Amino acid sequence: MPSPVIACPTCGTKNRLPLVASGHPRCASCKTDLPWLVDAGDSDFDSIVDTSALVVVDLWAPWCGPCRMVAPVLETLSREFAGRVKVVKVNVDNSPVLAQRYRAQSIPMLLLMDRGTVVDTMVGAQPAPMLRSRITGALDRRT
Repeated sequence: MPSPVIACPTCGTKNRLPLVASGHPRCASCKTDLPWLVDAGDSDFDSIVDTSALVVVDLWAPWCGPCRMVAPVLETLSREFAGRVKVVKVNVDNSPVLAQRYRAQSIPMLLLMDRGTVVDTMVGAQPAPMLRSRITGALDRRT
């Protein structure tokens, strides 16, 4: 899977986002923390979530209406928490092993992972303030 390219929200420079990294992505020009939103599947998931950043895993499917409602909220939150949170989107139709591993019987299902361990789970479309609060709480518990 190729690395996505994102324009820096500060200076507009195009940057290639790493799928796997121990730190977090920064703009090559202005060094601003970049939003980190990537796709993962059965074959690369473990390496992609192996990071020091808090990871929000979105288990979703393209036919799921509530999943489509959550997607723009997660994009906004990835910008808001740039440098501290990595959002990883997993299409359960293409990744049945992960869907089974995390018992995704209802989607959207969001997992908050800290260093590879699930620390919180949310099922169903949650409003932005609720997601923000749960992410902030998970970040606060890390320190």
